[in-house]
Amino acid sequence: MTPYAIHPARITGRRPEAEGIYTFTMRFLDPEMRRSYRFRAGQFNMLYAFGVGEAPISIVSDPAEPEILEHTVRIAGRITGLMAGWKDGDIVGVRGPYGNGWPVEEARGRDVVIVTGGLGCAPVVALINFIFRRRTEYGELHILHGVKTPNDLLYRERFDAWRRAPRTKVYLTTDRPDKSWHDKTGVVTELFDELTTPPSAIVMMCGPEVMMRFAAHSLLQRGIGADDIYLSMERRMECAVGLCGHCQYREHFVCKDGPVFSYSSVKELFGQSGR
Repeated sequence: MTPYAIHPARITGRRPEAEGIYTFTMRFLDPEMRRSYRFRAGQFNMLYAFGVGEAPISIVSDPAEPEILEHTVRIAGRITGLMAGWKDGDIVGVRGPYGNGWPVEEARGRDVVIVTGGLGCAPVVALINFIFRRRTEYGELHILHGVKTPNDLLYRERFDAWRRAPRTKVYLTTDRPDKSWHDKTGVVTELFDELTTPPSAIVMMCGPEVMMRFAAHSLLQRGIGADDIYLSMERRMECAVGLCGHCQYREHFVCKDGPVFSYSSVKELFGQSGR
């Protein structure tokens, strides 16, 4: 399959998550493409608005159901602004998947800590679904998520369902609570004081880089090794195959070598030496 091939897909669902944020469900038109398409939790697709351009969007659906794709889109520019008008039945373009996924094999048999902030929860939804599908193969699951305001909380129903799941704990916090908020107040790193995981846990993190920098430093102080902390990085990705250079970080291309990196491989970006 050529990495530049754009495959048409039909929008089969549109769900608002918050103001200016939508989750689109889509299905390839070509039956052979539906049968052959596979992706790993943490990878992304390039979504193409015909006649306008394309944008890299994380896949948030379950890898166990590759015929149905879901992408959560934040309306933030010219291309995603056009995507805001997508509706059921519309035909869009998809190419991918691209990049590295989360280290689900390395995590087997271990406690898993997922730390996200803001819209950072989108790239880990497929990861959480993956673990729940294979729940006996993993240890305790801890999901920590921080938002600026309660209105920024995406996937409310999913968080409620995850909270009810066995051997799973959900920790939510907000910087600016209102009367509707019943969870913690503060930044996401303050939730680490409630964690009871051993140093052998593996951490997977996504969100603003400033959040990930402070979170990684705090986790290192708590005995988690730099090789056991993974981050999903964001950069301007245009080609998705490491040719255009827009997403280059030193010798790495975030689109091709990432977007998931171990903390030890990108710690210099955060001005820390790590362990």
